[in-house]
Amino acid sequence: MLPKLPRLPALVAAAVVGSVCAASAGPPTPTSVYSRRSVATEAVDKTAAAERPAEEAARAERMLASSLAMLAQAESFSARLRQKVRVGDRVLVGTGRYVQSGRGEDQRYRFESTLTCDTETFELVEVCDGIFAWTFRHYGTDPPQLERLDVRRVREKLGQLRAPEPVTASPYLGGLQRSFGSLRQWFRFVSAEPAEIDGLPVWVVEGRWNPDWLHVILPDLSPAARRPGGITPAELPDGVPWSVRFCIGRGDLVPYRVEWLAVPGPRPVAGGEPEPVAVLDLQEVRIGGPVDAGAFVYRPAAEGLIDMTDAHVAGLGLMRP
Repeated sequence: MLPKLPRLPALVAAAVVGSVCAASAGPPTPTSVYSRRSVATEAVDKTAAAERPAEEAARAERMLASSLAMLAQAESFSARLRQKVRVGDRVLVGTGRYVQSGRGEDQRYRFESTLTCDTETFELVEVCDGIFAWTFRHYGTDPPQLERLDVRRVREKLGQLRAPEPVTASPYLGGLQRSFGSLRQWFRFVSAEPAEIDGLPVWVVEGRWNPDWLHVILPDLSPAARRPGGITPAELPDGVPWSVRFCIGRGDLVPYRVEWLAVPGPRPVAGGEPEPVAVLDLQEVRIGGPVDAGAFVYRPAAEGLIDMTDAHVAGLGLMRP
């Protein structure tokens, strides 16, 4: 069985490590999870290179916020997913799909992910049918888990919190929107540079840990996270990300790739450059096309069902705009 790692909001490694990891701006090392050509960063013009850090960070935050808003407001969105995750000396590969339809209160989604390594399989399914949001997990040899949330009660709590209109509950329930929104909560994005992925023009938007959130997850590292310059990659436990990078289409704002970066290996480690340990690619992306409503039908057996609504609603807070 794979090692247990800190449980953080995630997408790529949700079925295995439950953590977010990231990728550096440079080419991957031989131990990275990449098999495709890495993102080639273009030369940034002198004006952009001379921008003050605060201005660069503001631009990066705007780009990511716009990308997530596009996803939330699309009449429909679908994509095939391809994933690679490194855990210790093992590499897991996986596929999946994401389908979303409707806006606001009418929005539905389905996210499926399967990762495999040796003889083990890690499966995650998240479905929102408008009444309940279901999460099914089957991680290796662990018993399957089935959870659900009452969508109506989540909407009521968002109303009490005065969520901005129109209220889309998906970022507070599951699917790509929750995974990407969680990354934006936990990381502060500091740079945006033009690049290409196999000829596709993108903006590479990179983020680093928000010390306030890192304190919640790993309180022992709070002093290091708050010192000038912040925490170093080698100080984080193996499997915990140091940064995250979104590759966003320049023309359509689609997040075509998400990369996670860490220094892998048993702790303590003397140092070393962070390298890609997880990659998620969105392929065959379709925006606004027809969607089969059957994708959002989910009728699991009631055996073993856990209703997480009370705990979820009690801990719910608004994501940052």
